[in-house]
Amino acid sequence: MRTAHRAVATTTIQTQLDQHVTALLGCRRCPRMKSTPVSGGAIVSDVMIIGQAPGPREPVLQRPFAHTAGKTLFRWFEEFCGMNEATVRSKIYFAAVCRCFPGKNSGGTDRVPTPDEIRNCSSWMDDEIEILRPSLVIPVGRLAIMQFIDCAKLEKVIGRKFRVERARHRFEVIPLPHPSGASPWHKISPGKELLRRALKLIARHSAVAAKAASES
Repeated sequence: MRTAHRAVATTTIQTQLDQHVTALLGCRRCPRMKSTPVSGGAIVSDVMIIGQAPGPREPVLQRPFAHTAGKTLFRWFEEFCGMNEATVRSKIYFAAVCRCFPGKNSGGTDRVPTPDEIRNCSSWMDDEIEILRPSLVIPVGRLAIMQFIDCAKLEKVIGRKFRVERARHRFEVIPLPHPSGASPWHKISPGKELLRRALKLIARHSAVAAKAASES
């Protein structure tokens, strides 16, 4: 009987998430954004990875972390968690602070989303947390981390685990630095050592360990 109840609950969550992703992909709240929303799919999971915003490649390929930074992120997961890119994408729900590519600024780098754009998109993340009720959230990059905890300096938060409440749900947060090649933070001390500590925390987390074990 418990198995039947669990199957019904999972089906209900999947239906809610399918409807949520369909609505998300139709969002046009922010006129300055240069693409339509990007989604990693309606993956029912108790682990969420939160990015900052898509780059120019992600809308074309229609998946988050689709370029260089993604290759680095998935290499981290394979090395420390034993999960390759396909496994991570199929077992972890991907979200972001903003779901559309913001475009470039006058200097040619990716534009940082405005506070209004972040607010416009925050309700999507709140809904996802309410639907999935994750046990672990992994924000990637300072902008993503700041949606959950204070992040004046990466050195103060990377390599640590936090207990956070959002959308009427409590969960653990293990932040990661952004894997962009433009930032040397995760390649030099103390960032390099703190990154390893954070990835070990993620690998040991029961929700991630269970997903890795199911693939072995």
